[in-house]
Amino acid sequence: MTVARRFRASFVFLIVLPLAGCLFRSHPVPRQISNAPLKTATQADLLAYINSQASKVHSMEATVDIDTTVGGEKKGKITDYQEIRGYVLARKPAMLRMIGLMPLVRTRAFDMVSDGQHFKLWIPPKNRFIEGQNQIETPNPKQPLENLRPQHIYDALLLRAVDVDPTKEIAVMESAEETITDAKGHQHIEPDYEILVIRNGDHGWYLSRKIVFSRVDLLPHRQLVYDQSGNLETDAHYEGYKDYNGINFPSQIEIKRPQEEYDITLTIVKLQLNEQLTNDQFQLARPPGSEVIHLDQPQAAMRAGDGK
Repeated sequence: MTVARRFRASFVFLIVLPLAGCLFRSHPVPRQISNAPLKTATQADLLAYINSQASKVHSMEATVDIDTTVGGEKKGKITDYQEIRGYVLARKPAMLRMIGLMPLVRTRAFDMVSDGQHFKLWIPPKNRFIEGQNQIETPNPKQPLENLRPQHIYDALLLRAVDVDPTKEIAVMESAEETITDAKGHQHIEPDYEILVIRNGDHGWYLSRKIVFSRVDLLPHRQLVYDQSGNLETDAHYEGYKDYNGINFPSQIEIKRPQEEYDITLTIVKLQLNEQLTNDQFQLARPPGSEVIHLDQPQAAMRAGDGK
């Protein structure tokens, strides 16, 4: 290589090097921090709120709009169902009834009840009547909504008190942060408080629940429920709190079940709290001629899981 060529090569290298630095320079992505004024609370304050609100609500009767989505990575696709009108009845300690109506004609799309231990689910369009114990799971990817259990709805609707007996439950507090999406679709980081409820289960202590409080209003906006193996069972989101005769209650409740891959959002149209509800309102008789599936019986459970 001649002196002239070496000079030109060195000159080009010196010119390109700073340009390459400009082209490939890395820089940190700015974190969009919420500028909303934040409130402070202690662990005792948040536990007092949870247990106070839990003690105030004994029953609820609601007219709701039900928006349902099923599917995800396991199913390979996501299906959105048309929003329908429905009714929810709940009474402590564990009674729940939920009815969904078909669009336009307003005949029943489903009707289900639970006493906390056992449940019944009637699906009139398929003329199927399913019953069994709440803890029996029969994953059915072909019919995701048949995996719905009343107890999942109940546990998300009525925030359970934290047991004051330290041999049963222990609560700890964590200052954390979460990503919030505003009405315009913009995301930002917002600090929060999280109450972690550690429960003494059959095989030792485990994380039972995580209750997330917004530091903007100090209200619970999310509850995560785990099984004893540490798997996330329910991810419930609460928005639009309103005052119902001195009781704060969310007007929109989104219930995600990641294992079964369904998502139900209940938007409250009308709500009555602590009205007298009778046992008859939680009775569901098997309609004559309907196909009965007893999930307590292995063969029936397998058949339900096959979607037949």
